[in-house]
Amino acid sequence: MRVEYLAQSVNHGTPVDDETARWVAERDAVMYDKLAAVGLVPERATMVLGGMLDSFLAANPRAKPATKVVWGQVIRDLRKHYGGDCPIRSIGRSEAEGFRQWMLDNELASTTVHKRLQFARQMFAYGIRCEWIDRNPFETVSHKSGDPQTRQRYISEEDTAKLIDAAPNWIWRTIIALSRYGGLRCPSEVLSLRLIDLDWERGAMAVQSPKTENHGQGQRIVPMFARLRPFLDEAWEMAVEGQTHVIPENLYLPAANGPRGWNSCNLRTTFEKIVKRAGIEPWPRLFHNLRASCETDLSREYPITTVCKWIGNTVSIAVRHYVQITDDDFRKAAGTEKKAVQNPVQQPAEMARKGSQQETQNPAISEKCGVLRHCTSVNMEAAGIEPASRDISAQASTSVVGGLNFAASGLDRRSSKAASGEHF
Repeated sequence: MRVEYLAQSVNHGTPVDDETARWVAERDAVMYDKLAAVGLVPERATMVLGGMLDSFLAANPRAKPATKVVWGQVIRDLRKHYGGDCPIRSIGRSEAEGFRQWMLDNELASTTVHKRLQFARQMFAYGIRCEWIDRNPFETVSHKSGDPQTRQRYISEEDTAKLIDAAPNWIWRTIIALSRYGGLRCPSEVLSLRLIDLDWERGAMAVQSPKTENHGQGQRIVPMFARLRPFLDEAWEMAVEGQTHVIPENLYLPAANGPRGWNSCNLRTTFEKIVKRAGIEPWPRLFHNLRASCETDLSREYPITTVCKWIGNTVSIAVRHYVQITDDDFRKAAGTEKKAVQNPVQQPAEMARKGSQQETQNPAISEKCGVLRHCTSVNMEAAGIEPASRDISAQASTSVVGGLNFAASGLDRRSSKAASGEHF
């Protein structure tokens, strides 16, 4: 009956009714090609897998370099499994399931299989938008990702103090503090933080987020938490004339401009040495768990929606990948805690360093540029991070950001280094 309707439509030049059009759309590739061979339906554009994947990459020129690297791994696997000349209409749900099993047979981790199926689904969805295929063969093919809790570690205040004490210079103290006490992504947000982004009067900082800028979330406002403030003070005092970023921009930032993006900023190797020097066993996802520990502390004191705005993620992501249950939580629930545990982001404390400690020399860092050779020769006085002869012309004041109190010092001591007198 449907074939008769199609024949009448062709003979009389009339449009096909909706029911017949829906019937044609539901036909598989073999049946559709038979109908097209006798002129009852127009021939479908034939697109092979390799052409679709190349077109997908060309349609996303603004994707981050690191994202393109991950996409490249999925494209490589799809080409290897199906072949670049494979017509994409010949890939159905059973073939998509076969791709999942092929990755499992190659002993890829569950999380890797989950992510690559997700990207394959995204690429074939692009094929639907281009009208090369009618259905996404990967729509219902998925794989359970690994349990993120197996890679979570809570980095305590005591361990953080050991890390800071083992850091070779103020630069690494600042990197650790921004990750653990500020919750910044490392390396992207840590290395992107500029001196002009620090608003000392408000007690806040504008964090540039390269990871989320393509999603309209390239910047967020984060408080200068009390634990973080001393390290920002030190970084400001150590900044040299003409420096624009909190972490000197001629150290690690140039590596971020390469074809692999932030993947080329190899901070992990040096940080692993610091962790071992501190006498701590290295944990999975070194910088991520510093950031997750910060969000865990904040979530105990503030609404999770507020914390997520500061950290720059969503509630669902925070609950699954960031917020952790600690030993203090168990002791508090069981009523066995000996004393109240204060949140480190609320109570100011001295920097976790011993008085008059000489900066240690790290050849891997100090040889990189002259800035570090200058930094590693600074003696910290027993009185704290500020030089004894420092002249503070303005008394400390209090500024309120989002209902929180943050100590703010006068701006006159910082105006000489600021790239601009304006604040965000």
